[in-house]
Amino acid sequence: MPLDPVARPTSDRGRLLVALARDAIARELGERPPTPCLPRPGWLDTPGAVFVTLTRHGRLRGCIGSLEAHRPLWRDLEANARAAAFDDPRFPPMTPAEWPDTRVEVSVLSPARPMDFSGEEEALAQLRPGIDGVILEYGWHRATFLPQVWEQLPDPLEFMAHLKNKAGLAPDFWADGIRLSRYSVDKFKEDAS
Repeated sequence: MPLDPVARPTSDRGRLLVALARDAIARELGERPPTPCLPRPGWLDTPGAVFVTLTRHGRLRGCIGSLEAHRPLWRDLEANARAAAFDDPRFPPMTPAEWPDTRVEVSVLSPARPMDFSGEEEALAQLRPGIDGVILEYGWHRATFLPQVWEQLPDPLEFMAHLKNKAGLAPDFWADGIRLSRYSVDKFKEDAS
């Protein structure tokens, strides 16, 4: 489990993670002065991998994250929050005018586990829609979908076709060298109020 379950109740952890992500973006926009170094719960210092997803009026506005834990959770969270707002190549950098209508979602990833399969059909049969985040790798091609993507692509075949496309491969491509890994997330979403 990526977070220490005894650190604080999940709802408190989620609120803190979302608030830290929001604060990192607001500081970058000049909406808040730099915050003083306050004590933080110890679980934020443990290595963690985080994706930050931004939506505006219900539409994707940015999504950047880490697939592997390589720095303290709070550092990964803040770096990916800023990257989602200002460095997602699909969108221009966020402006202060967009910020009040932007909602923040934080996904803390479990370690990815390689899948064992003999072909695409067997791989698709192993996928758990709504639960699995999936990483696809083939040569230098690599892409991931968070478990939340199952909401738009509930069919495993369609999910995999879009994931291959995201990795720069043809939707119907398959080769013995394809590697798949899966992970789960603890997801915390900002209230729409």
